[in-house]
Amino acid sequence: MTRRAIPYAPGALAFLTASAAFAQTPAVPATIRIADASFTLYGDLDLYFNYMHSSSGANIFAIQDGAMLRSRVGVRGDVDFGDGFKANFVLEQGLNGTSGAPADTTRLFDRQAWAGLLTPVGEFRAGRQNTEVFLRGGAIDYGERTLGAVINAFGVPSRYDSDLVYISPRLVGVQAVAHYSLQGSTVDSPTAQRVYQIALDYEIGPVRVGYARVAGKPAPAMPVQRIVTYDNLYANYNYGSGKVYLVYIRSNNNGPTAGLFNGSSPLGNTGALIAGTDVGAETYYNIYQASADYAITPALRVGGLVGAIRDSSGGGQNASGGSVGSHYVFRNVKLYLIADLLRNSPNAGFRPSGSAGLTKPFTAPEDVNGKAILGVHLGFVLRF
Repeated sequence: MTRRAIPYAPGALAFLTASAAFAQTPAVPATIRIADASFTLYGDLDLYFNYMHSSSGANIFAIQDGAMLRSRVGVRGDVDFGDGFKANFVLEQGLNGTSGAPADTTRLFDRQAWAGLLTPVGEFRAGRQNTEVFLRGGAIDYGERTLGAVINAFGVPSRYDSDLVYISPRLVGVQAVAHYSLQGSTVDSPTAQRVYQIALDYEIGPVRVGYARVAGKPAPAMPVQRIVTYDNLYANYNYGSGKVYLVYIRSNNNGPTAGLFNGSSPLGNTGALIAGTDVGAETYYNIYQASADYAITPALRVGGLVGAIRDSSGGGQNASGGSVGSHYVFRNVKLYLIADLLRNSPNAGFRPSGSAGLTKPFTAPEDVNGKAILGVHLGFVLRF
């Protein structure tokens, strides 16, 4: 380095440091405060170019919504009563960012619609709410269990109506959560098609471990009376420049659909109750996934994962795969590039999925069953 360049080095370093800090500082959502109440308008748009190639020779070229974070708009608010008591609520609607259409045309708020009370002994909520396994995405892998995750190709139960929830305070690193959905209750049968959840999460220093369970009861007098479950064990370790993640799932929440060997979800990925007609509930799977990421700069992160779906019932419906990706965050914008591969055994028919299900997926059995699917995805998430 020349003498002339030396005086400029501290300035260049300061500029890079300030730029990184600026890139990590998100803009503040629109919030209105009235006396002891606050109301916040929030949301995001997630759009990406999707290329997928099946080993059958078929290809997909499309603009899709929701690789990382399903497009949505919502309102949340709270009222502070003092003495540690606060009322809160969330109303949230999913969107298809490619067309402006609602994610669910039968609902005004399809993702969340709940009210709650925060107290010194925990939080109580009621309404349509996300499941605990869905909310644990950030503890699962480098991409928060979205497009590129083998686990996501299996399917994740996401939310239920008429859901009663208790969330404990975090004590000595431990937090407990319990859900009970009365969505399927009928006259003289309050437990019909009930769905319950339990979760424990322990976090101390760089270590986080936890367990979450969803279990649903099928409709009475139907041919498949198997309780459908989704049990999720996870652990991750923050080594300073990134994290390492390990996950194990045991579930029978998958079955055949429209000629595909896999793809249905007896538990329902968006709140449908168990009908008791899906023979997929008789097949149990073990799912394993390992992941790691590394922060090159405060704004730029790279990561990867490998995983496997194993049919433990002897039907040979197995799959394996992995992905690599990079994320660059600038204020409220995340740019991402993901490459993934999912290989189905001859008796399996799993497909990649994002935070939102693909609006233009492979649907023909000859493009999915027993095939390998390669994908490359380039997009952005704009939060507001």
